Amino acid sequence: MPQTPSVIVFDVNETLLDITVLEPLFARLFSDASVMRQWFAELILQSEALTLAGLYVRFDELASGVLRMVAETRQVSIQASDVEELGALLRAMPAHPDAAPALAALKHAGFRLVTLTNSPTSAAPSPLERAGLASFFDRSYSVDQVRRFKPAPETYRMVANGEGVSPADLCLVACHVWDTVGAQAAGCSAGLVERPGNAALRAEGVPFPDVVAPDLHQLAAEIVRRWGQSAPAG
Repeated sequence: MPQTPSVIVFDVNETLLDITVLEPLFARLFSDASVMRQWFAELILQSEALTLAGLYVRFDELASGVLRMVAETRQVSIQASDVEELGALLRAMPAHPDAAPALAALKHAGFRLVTLTNSPTSAAPSPLERAGLASFFDRSYSVDQVRRFKPAPETYRMVANGEGVSPADLCLVACHVWDTVGAQAAGCSAGLVERPGNAALRAEGVPFPDVVAPDLHQLAAEIVRRWGQSAPAG
């Protein structure tokens, strides 16, 4: 039977929230804003390494440690105030302009919306609340609950269990292939939004996302076309 997901599970960082607001910090510290991308890629790599090793630390703590590691490799001195600034920026990232309209369209089509993030649960206001997106979501999940980072299968199963559905009822939306691959390997559908610097991976044996689009507008429209339910009354 083909999958007909009823719950859309959104990744948060970079998929919904704009991480490019971190670039001025990296430009100041390293005289090169593009180092932000190196830091983020290294952050994901180290999170996955910890999960494979059976270890866990909070994502925000790991982010700070990776900043210091990147600085050391570049012989740049990092102050406590720089680490604090990184944390403040991560908590206040704005929404991408296409996020709210896409979420509204999916809600109108009858989907239940939730989030799944590597970031730990934070005190109010949360990053999604600050960005004006929290009201679109029925529930938010953090990998902190299972102490394993995405794309470990336990993270996606946690969402399915929390929603009282099977993985086949979930469609994970992210702009990272490592996330869509993990979701599909766990039995979910997946949608990939190809934000700048992100693209689909075409390789034999790698599951290709069910839906691929350059922005959330088009991704949401395709999800509605394929799997949309009756719009809620009222």
